[in-house]
Amino acid sequence: MLELRRVSKRFGSVQANDRVDLVVEPGTIHAVVGENGAGKSTAMRIAFGLTAPDSGEVVVAGRPVRFAGPQDAIRLGIGMVHQHFALVETLTVAENVVLGAEPGSALALDLGGAARRIAALARELGVAVDPRAEVADLAVGERQRVELLKVLYRDARLLILDEPTAVLTPAEVEELFAILRRLRAQGKTIVLVTHKLGEVLAISDVVTVMRDGRVVARVATRETTAAELARFIVGRDVLLRVEKAPARPGAPVLRVRDLTLRADGRLRLDRVSFEVRAGEIVGIAGVEGNGQTELVEALAGLAPRDGLAGAVELSDAPITAAGVRERRRRGLAHIPEDRHRRGLLLDFDLAENAVLGAHDRPPAVTGPGGIWLDRAGLRRRAERLIHDFDVRPPDPALLARALSGGNQQKLVLGRELSPSPRLLLAAQPTRGVDIGAIERIHRELVALRDRGGAVLLVSAELDEVMTLSDRLLVLHRGRIAGEVDPARTSPEEVGLLMTGGRAGGAEARG
Repeated sequence: MLELRRVSKRFGSVQANDRVDLVVEPGTIHAVVGENGAGKSTAMRIAFGLTAPDSGEVVVAGRPVRFAGPQDAIRLGIGMVHQHFALVETLTVAENVVLGAEPGSALALDLGGAARRIAALARELGVAVDPRAEVADLAVGERQRVELLKVLYRDARLLILDEPTAVLTPAEVEELFAILRRLRAQGKTIVLVTHKLGEVLAISDVVTVMRDGRVVARVATRETTAAELARFIVGRDVLLRVEKAPARPGAPVLRVRDLTLRADGRLRLDRVSFEVRAGEIVGIAGVEGNGQTELVEALAGLAPRDGLAGAVELSDAPITAAGVRERRRRGLAHIPEDRHRRGLLLDFDLAENAVLGAHDRPPAVTGPGGIWLDRAGLRRRAERLIHDFDVRPPDPALLARALSGGNQQKLVLGRELSPSPRLLLAAQPTRGVDIGAIERIHRELVALRDRGGAVLLVSAELDEVMTLSDRLLVLHRGRIAGEVDPARTSPEEVGLLMTGGRAGGAEARG
């Protein structure tokens, strides 16, 4: 169905693809895996006509092609769903699906006919989608279904999905996989770009592994294991579990009392109370949309003040009324769940992004009163951070938007950990990150804990939050539904709490 033959692509000094050979058989789910920066997304952008190769050729259904742009690929039956959705929130589902392929004429759009066809496609997929609903009102999983409908509406026979589960809950992942299996049964071909090996083993037929811009392995899924794939990906044995000694909790670093938040006319947090002590990782689990985002933003000083009530203390000092800058100066660091919106300035270079949050004090500034940016100092700081956290490409002058998502995340992680904070708010710290980087991030969180730091971890990955946490709190509808010892609690019991039930041994709070 699709071949890349000795495809190469260079961006400046970076060799993104180096003589890549990829063969995708029709009617299969073909996984492409590798570290962030391995060249996966570049290869797929070439296959979809978004990027032209420097050399090599693209072959579709046995015929060499040269794409002038994505429209050429779409005409040949190729569709792509990107990691970051390309939807207009103020438009309806139907309007988003037909955007760029509007039915009827410019004077008389046939949105009614389009809505009927979209509803029929949704029925074929076995999903519930209202063509008249506004995208702004949809959950993340529902938005992804709209992206799938966009490519199927254009009669795609080959679907390229770039990190499709990066922002989905476990239940939404299972629903997506059911959709992909139905598409495969209908004769569609799917290329799945991902870093999650458990998902690769669960859904794919064939796996191609990339490293440093090259294809290093191609294996049948049924003949491989997670450990072998990890070794192909990283080039060494990878620890697929979290190793940590028992926690030695000290005095409370964070105290939260009756924290309540009303926003947009809804109760987002309802009398939330808990503590995080020095030397421990406290996890927050919950189905996405149950108050996790609002809790982290309230603790970071980013939530709206009107509608916020309760008390927050950091190292015995009240910070309820403190702003973001003051909280950071008192030792709070924050890895935001949305690195583009909250963690980076994409059109600033890596040196500038590496000092965000401390850009108003030495060593970021120099001169009388600290009125000038110390460019040489910024570069030296960024070089150390880039080296220590293996950010690729290792160029402080690159714009942040030039990095892959995983390398952007490593830059944010390095910046937030570099001052060794008293309290780290880690929200979805491994979202969109490859297996080698996940291992590094987990190790850094445990190391901070072992140095006496306090960590509040929020993750949609239940395995991650259960293996890393020393104590686990479950949020449901803005309230703490229970507190459990993750070492003595099953995922099923935690899942029950996440959906509003009670687990044996869970201690109710709030």
